[in-house]
Amino acid sequence: MRHPRRVRGRRRGGRRAQLSARSGAAALFSAAALVVSTAPAHAATAAAPPPSPGEVVPGQRTQTPALVQGIREQAPATGSAASAARTYLDGRQSRYRITDAEHNLVPAGTTAEDGRDVVRLQQRHRGVPVLGGQYVVRMDKKRGERVVTGTSGRYFTELRTGTTAEIGETLAVERAVEAVLAELSTKHFAAKPPLDGDEGESPLKGTAHGLVVLPTGTGILTQHVTVHGTDPARGEPVRREVYIDAHAGYPVLQYSGIRTFGAPRPAAGKPAAGIAEQQGRAAEKGTGVRLDGTAVALDVDRDESRGLYVLRDRSRIPGEDGAGNVLSVWDARGRWASDVSGQWPADIREFGSPTPAFGAEATDSGAVDAHWAAGQVYDYFKSKHGRNSLDGHGMTINSLVGITNYGQPYVNAFWDGQKMVYGSGDAEYRPLSAGMDVVGHEMTHGVIEHSANLVYAGQSGAMNEAIADYFGNAIEADVYGIPEADPDGGLIGERLCRTKTPRDCALRDLNDGRNTARSFIGVGFAHDNGGVHINSTIFGGALWDAREDLGADVTDRIVYRALTQYLTPLDGFTEGRAAVLAAAKDLKVAAAGQKALRRAFTAHGIVPGWELSLGVDSDRLLDRVNTRGTNLGAGGGWWVASKSNENGSEPYSVWAGRGDGKGQPKLMSPNDGRYHVNPATDGKTVVWQAYGSAGVDILARPLAGGPVKKLWDGRSAGSSVDVDGDVVAFDYLNHGGRRGVAYLSLKDPENRVQIGGGTYHRAYSPSVSHGKVAYQEMRRVRAEYAWTTRVVDVTTGENKEIQRAAGTTSLGPTAINGTHLFWLLDEGVAEGRTALRRAALDGSGVVDLSPQTGPDALNAYDVTVSEAMVTVGAYIPDTEIRNESTAKLYQFAAGGSPEDPRTRMNRVSCNRGEQASASAVGGSQVVWLDATTGTTSVVTRTRPTGRCG
Repeated sequence: MRHPRRVRGRRRGGRRAQLSARSGAAALFSAAALVVSTAPAHAATAAAPPPSPGEVVPGQRTQTPALVQGIREQAPATGSAASAARTYLDGRQSRYRITDAEHNLVPAGTTAEDGRDVVRLQQRHRGVPVLGGQYVVRMDKKRGERVVTGTSGRYFTELRTGTTAEIGETLAVERAVEAVLAELSTKHFAAKPPLDGDEGESPLKGTAHGLVVLPTGTGILTQHVTVHGTDPARGEPVRREVYIDAHAGYPVLQYSGIRTFGAPRPAAGKPAAGIAEQQGRAAEKGTGVRLDGTAVALDVDRDESRGLYVLRDRSRIPGEDGAGNVLSVWDARGRWASDVSGQWPADIREFGSPTPAFGAEATDSGAVDAHWAAGQVYDYFKSKHGRNSLDGHGMTINSLVGITNYGQPYVNAFWDGQKMVYGSGDAEYRPLSAGMDVVGHEMTHGVIEHSANLVYAGQSGAMNEAIADYFGNAIEADVYGIPEADPDGGLIGERLCRTKTPRDCALRDLNDGRNTARSFIGVGFAHDNGGVHINSTIFGGALWDAREDLGADVTDRIVYRALTQYLTPLDGFTEGRAAVLAAAKDLKVAAAGQKALRRAFTAHGIVPGWELSLGVDSDRLLDRVNTRGTNLGAGGGWWVASKSNENGSEPYSVWAGRGDGKGQPKLMSPNDGRYHVNPATDGKTVVWQAYGSAGVDILARPLAGGPVKKLWDGRSAGSSVDVDGDVVAFDYLNHGGRRGVAYLSLKDPENRVQIGGGTYHRAYSPSVSHGKVAYQEMRRVRAEYAWTTRVVDVTTGENKEIQRAAGTTSLGPTAINGTHLFWLLDEGVAEGRTALRRAALDGSGVVDLSPQTGPDALNAYDVTVSEAMVTVGAYIPDTEIRNESTAKLYQFAAGGSPEDPRTRMNRVSCNRGEQASASAVGGSQVVWLDATTGTTSVVTRTRPTGRCG
């Protein structure tokens, strides 16, 4: 009798399980996390610093305090503020435990206001920058003396990693591009990839930035690569920061560098024609009409070279060099979002008009709104907080309007690190610059980047969004005179719509009442960058509640001070709370006001240790795997998973355990410095990939023990690996990303069969069962491409076409058992939905268990099957958050009729976080990676939970 086994199906490019919102912290930054602080503030691993006259909050897993306040200690009066700050830290090593601050901390910027210097210092480890390692020193400067009043931030004292790389920048870029393509296609297998020699070059390119240490445990040395270009599935701009392990070449972190709402600066270095010569002239006055019909005055300029008036304001921004900079709006109508993100598009010009009265084109494109609103945002930060432009030093402010998505409406806006980009809108949504709060939101992203620089992933990214939402709404309220008590005051984007009511139109609501206990959703970095929008209103709502209780002026000052003087790049919700409370003390807010602040954070569940209260309905098999980009495997009553160490600093190892949870997991892979990932098992043998500096190996080892056997080696591989009995199948990548499928015998691995891997013949998503290999194939036949789902009999070599897809159909992952083949596909009949199809192994009885259309249609991306049940991973809309979705698991009877009620779709689990990389253990039992609690763990259920409320 054959053991029930799991067959894993993988989509083209592979479904890669991602770091959860917390696992990004545990795996990469255990002290601070991109997302969550897992231990209460007192849980430092080192002894607490010696007593101090002020308040000292210990750091987590570091000997350097996270916050010191209430002190007044002398610093050198001479020299620069940065030099004085480093000398001060060097002189108090017993408290700060920072050795040789002059060498290990480099200046990252100093701001001066109201007699106070705020110095930001960037940590380096043996000369290499440390991601998120930033320490802040605050000093009063009066009567020729400097007095330190407090410090805060993150300095990682436990780093020990070497700084000699084994992976060069060329290979790092190649691996980074592959990782981003795989992650992008996780959710969108429907996009057919470009074909070499037919449809041009890769849509993505990488730029190497050198070595960076990730502050996980003793540190991970990485090559930092920015991957940019166009998402091949959606046509949207891509700009992802990727960190490749500099010893093994494995991608250990990636997140988006584009700050969304839902080129060198032209005036600095490459001025637009005529600007430099005209800086001394008086500003012109113009007029325009906003999209809501309001006539407004505009500060414009005369461009003599074009004979036009342009949306260029030279009156507001005083440059520190005395020349002055500008606030400009550029006509980018019809340009694609992917063409403008992270680069300055050629041949665009500032929006022009023959007279100072800008007409309908400027109105309809959103140019008038963008120009007027940008001026309002600049004025707010200048008058309320004394800030000169986004960087605080008078940088030029550029806005692009009229952006499309491959010529189609683009309902979004973003800050790309250089400029604001506003989408064209559509039949319902006006151009995005029509929202005062949208413009304020995007420009605040620029302020954040030039102050705390909160990493745009996980909890730090959610705080980035929350603070951008807060100031966007605060500026809108200030401009329009909206009272704090207005019930619609917390709506974001509510003025964008042409016909919908404000509440129906709004993209988010700071008064939505969300809190950590019932609303925090743990998701991987591949989804919403770890929940930057999904979880943002938890923190943003606390800030907005405080504004309603304390009043606009004082709360705006508190949040601005927390942002510019306390927060550092990797701070999460708990650190954000501490920063806001400390800023309130700085500003001498009365005790009642400080109590109101604490009450606001408590109401939203932001208290020390809040992560520990999150629960699940599943059984935990392996806690805190601390990995990214690797799948689970299961079969024959066993599961297999990759895992790092407790703090995530070690390369991944493969572990195996029993599906019933009995006994202890066993280590299957060697600890050889490589990343051992994407394991599969049939309950007898474990097969996996090993990533190293020389390439990728496919390895195998019996569950009962014995030597590790190498089955294959190559330059790169996909993420699909499967084993059943003597047969192993996997997908691989040739140069240029040309994908192929290989299968072989465990007894004779050299005698393998390879399918595809060429320019005009590719194969992907293999699965194995009962001596048969299923896969998807693309082959060029008589100048046309044929896409087919196929099954090959390993013993006889018979290769059978199960179904040929129409030219508009995209084929997803496969899963096979002893009687049927299952696969996902998109026939183009319903956007954002896919079908789950089943056929007998002879190609008969083709039926959709889950059709692509209808009320229960799913957006499925992954499939796994036992002999009894088929389980799919699908993205479903989140009921609390508009325009967001989360990965969940659904199960169907594998052999039943779609009309039979017993075949109906059931939810596997009601856990509210991301459920990824499901693997069938046997019967109805599946294991998966669950991120609900903020940490990614291997969990299981033996039966589906049914319907979730």
